[in-house]
Amino acid sequence: QVQLVETGGGLVQAGGSLRLSCAASDHKYSTYSMAWFRQAPGKEREFVAAISWRGGNPSVLDSLRGRFTMSRGKTKNTVTLQMNSLKPEDTAIYYCAATLAESTWYRQSYDYWGQGTQVTVSS
Repeated sequence: QVQLVETGGGLVQAGGSLRLSCAASDHKYSTYSMAWFRQAPGKEREFVAAISWRGGNPSVLDSLRGRFTMSRGKTKNTVTLQMNSLKPEDTAIYYCAATLAESTWYRQSYDYWGQGTQVTVSS
């Protein structure tokens, strides 16, 4: 069973930045496709960004492109999400997810999930 641990959430003022990190417990063997999703109160969990186990450029939700950047960490099966120019509507719980399959925006494709980290953006 792979465990994912997210860190880096918190409270920030609008216009500020936060950097989230996620590490998978399986950092020795398989390489996972990894993704970030978020869920705001009363809303469904939505795709934010993903990166394939093959490497290459991450996919970022169109509406977030330019403000959010996903990248792989130096340690295998770690990823970061750099969030700039944050807005109150970015307030949500941010989840890290992983799969041995290809990366996708479809949340049901991911087999492993972290507990989530709260991001709150004040106006």
